[in-house]
Amino acid sequence: MSSTKTSPVSTLPRFLRPMLRLVPDNTRFQFMKGRYLGLIVSAILSTASIGLFFYPGLNLGIDFSGGVVMELRTPGPADFTKIREALASTHVGEQGVQRFGDDNQVLVRLHSQPTEAATQEAVTKVRQAVEAVQPGAKVMRTDAVGASVSAELFRDGLLALGISLLMILAYIWFRFEWQFAVGAVVTLVLDVTKAVGFLALTRIEFDLVMVAAILTVIGYSTNDKVVVYDRVRENLRKYKTMPLRALIDQSINETLNRTLGTSMTVFLASLPLALFGGASISGFAWVMLFGIVVGTSSSIFIAAPILLFLGENRLRRDNAPVAERVAEGDRLNPTGGTGKPR
Repeated sequence: MSSTKTSPVSTLPRFLRPMLRLVPDNTRFQFMKGRYLGLIVSAILSTASIGLFFYPGLNLGIDFSGGVVMELRTPGPADFTKIREALASTHVGEQGVQRFGDDNQVLVRLHSQPTEAATQEAVTKVRQAVEAVQPGAKVMRTDAVGASVSAELFRDGLLALGISLLMILAYIWFRFEWQFAVGAVVTLVLDVTKAVGFLALTRIEFDLVMVAAILTVIGYSTNDKVVVYDRVRENLRKYKTMPLRALIDQSINETLNRTLGTSMTVFLASLPLALFGGASISGFAWVMLFGIVVGTSSSIFIAAPILLFLGENRLRRDNAPVAERVAEGDRLNPTGGTGKPR
């Protein structure tokens, strides 16, 4: 007695099945028709992002810029005008005063102090100045990072991004072919540059948390590209004579539901964190949301076209029709391996 497995979707009433899919089955979208437009738009956005990196530049957090950060809480809504005036009179080298979460939370940034004693003195002056204009104000936390430590952290953060890209290059090259690896890494570099441009444009603090966010985006985007590439590799073995452009289009269509479903799930999970997660986590969530959109679109409109350009005359080499392979074998080996001419 044998039994056949059925998917959960197939057991549902027919009218409910389309509701579980973001796109219909057996789609025939010709994504590669827009390959040039996708690459041009991506190049423009990445170039603009590089420009934003130099001007106005990233809003470096304390991890990378060095200095002192104090979080204070006032009994009622903070009067930022009075707080700024009070801090200006102390001459402690204040870099900025801003709201941090609720109306009664204040974030004060100070320049890096030469010694620990000087740091303690500056913190005391700030606390006393804020208490003078906002009685009952309390210091919730104080973080201090020296200039040498911040430079080391910045260097280590960039090193982590570089090593991650090299490891991804090696992994995809080992699992697939070099055309897949180059396509994936070039696309990831473009994704990272766009994320940097997003940080520069939105003025979200770039600190170690943002490095973690970018690494998370790289991991998610890599997974998305591997799904598409894996289907391309399967179809290369299955459809020996199909042109590579049509094969890539079919592979994307076959994985489209999975790609969009996964992206939508992660997007909806990150959206509440971006909206209600507070200042400590919202930056991470916003970068994740941006990275999900960029990573999903780049898998289709960037990574796939690059693979098409690199593999047009190479990936199909081992998958030529049998008659063509036999004819080429006869041309290269006229004796047929017997030592006698055919």
